[in-house]
Amino acid sequence: MKNLLLFLSLFLVTNAFADVRGLEQGLEDEIRLVNVITEKENFKGKPSLKVYADPEVTDSIREKTAKLIKGFQSRGKQPTPADFEPLSSSHLVVFETIEFNQGTIEAEIAGSLSSNASGQARGFVGIAWNVQDDKTYDCIYLRPTNGRANDQQRRNHSVQYISHPDWTWYRLRKEMPSKYEAYVDIVPDEWIKVKIVVEDQSAKLYINEVEQPTLIINDLKTGREAGGNVALWIHSSTIGRFSNLKITR
Repeated sequence: MKNLLLFLSLFLVTNAFADVRGLEQGLEDEIRLVNVITEKENFKGKPSLKVYADPEVTDSIREKTAKLIKGFQSRGKQPTPADFEPLSSSHLVVFETIEFNQGTIEAEIAGSLSSNASGQARGFVGIAWNVQDDKTYDCIYLRPTNGRANDQQRRNHSVQYISHPDWTWYRLRKEMPSKYEAYVDIVPDEWIKVKIVVEDQSAKLYINEVEQPTLIINDLKTGREAGGNVALWIHSSTIGRFSNLKITR
């Protein structure tokens, strides 16, 4: 097994990256930003990378969303989540030189609501792998505001697996309810330890060093041999923070 240790506290960030290194190799890794802006930040005692959506992108999405809603309302209808999917965009920090399809990804992550987040925002924040392009990847993400919601249905949606572009959260929930989501006790604005173990066509998510997995996926939609890069993932309504990222393959 080869270990690649990427300590986010060492990132030099000026809306791009420099000196990002796999410490055991001493190699410089290339980073690609997809619709996000990044800043180095000390958050609750940890050096971290702050990631948030590019305002130009979110403004464009907001305008298109308002137009879509207005069009449905003019016909006396309401759009479903599926209707909004074509308007969405990926928000990623991609490690372009790290190929990964088997192994373990560990990190500490925190999700906060952005100042312009809607009432449906949940602080969505996670890790993607098998990243083949800006729209094609597997991902497990958290909904931190759901963890202690006074609503059991929301609690049951605290973590989520998706496989874009075909398997969105809405399609998975509609066609196979509860199979790709689970409850876990998490909250926004706090550090959460995440470990994702990928083996063959399965993935297991562990939260805060608990021995048993929170979520088990036995049929990764990209397939066993897909491969691709690893990325930090956020929703446009989220401010994400990432620290102590470790990739073992």
